[in-house]
Amino acid sequence: MIAKDVFRVLVRPNARKSAILGFDDARQAYRVAIAAPAEGNRANLELMRFLSKELGRKVRIVSGLRNKLKTIRADQ
Repeated sequence: MIAKDVFRVLVRPNARKSAILGFDDARQAYRVAIAAPAEGNRANLELMRFLSKELGRKVRIVSGLRNKLKTIRADQ
């Protein structure tokens, strides 16, 4: 499980269902499949909703809004 307040994720949009797939050692980022297309910011919104539900805390994207590699901050 994700324990840090700031962490990186590598997003794979258009997945069958949203899930944390594992950790990418080379990029030091969690791999996350998101069940939403990348168009119209929908994958970013689904990523924040999914991670908030998984962590039980609000999250926001700090950087990488238009990239698959994103930096996420989980609020207390």
